[in-house]
Amino acid sequence: MKKKQFKRPARKISVPKECYFCKEEKEPWYSDVASLQKFVTDRGKIVGRLRNGLCARHQRRLTFAIKHARIIALMPYTQRD
Repeated sequence: MKKKQFKRPARKISVPKECYFCKEEKEPWYSDVASLQKFVTDRGKIVGRLRNGLCARHQRRLTFAIKHARIIALMPYTQRD
């Protein structure tokens, strides 16, 4: 007889209701490193859309801006320990 396996309930992540860039009425830009850092983890990864609450349009532009800032060396690719 097999034992029944129970799944743990998924953890809910609190997601902002509005897109940050729509609310502030601005676009993600590679030279604005302070606002780009909000959407990068401490390890240097770009945070996904479901976690940061951005709309699809601004998430695509944010990704491009972060990658552009990394190429120009305004932002690091990874954080040093």
